[in-house]
Amino acid sequence: MKTALKWALLGLLLLAGGTIQAQVRFESGSTDALHEKALKLGKPVFIDLYADWCQPCRWMEQRVFAQKEVGDFINSRFVAARYDVDQTTGQALMKRYGSGSIPLLLVFSPQGELLGRITGASSAERLLKDLQRFLDGNPESRPENKPRK
Repeated sequence: MKTALKWALLGLLLLAGGTIQAQVRFESGSTDALHEKALKLGKPVFIDLYADWCQPCRWMEQRVFAQKEVGDFINSRFVAARYDVDQTTGQALMKRYGSGSIPLLLVFSPQGELLGRITGASSAERLLKDLQRFLDGNPESRPENKPRK
């Protein structure tokens, strides 16, 4: 009985730890709804283009977007969404803004102007630095971040 109780308590602690940890809250609506919310809140838009089969995308989801610091930063400063590149919306965004590589992270002003892009997996520290540069109006910190004309 004592062993079962220990396992139950351990399970509850693990569950509590998972729900307490902050992470990025991604919207699930259309790009129009995302744009409308961004305008209403006066926040820029953060979009993660990913695929379920993409190992670097899964790494970003598990190791970067799940971090409290990253979640707090993005949730407080952006309206965020994720779109699968194997689905219609993700395909359209990839065709318009991508270079073929994922993960592809896009940042737009509340008005819809592309502020910058990040191609490929990134550490939490690098991601936060790049996002802060976009917020500061300096998208050219890395060559792949420069918006295409």
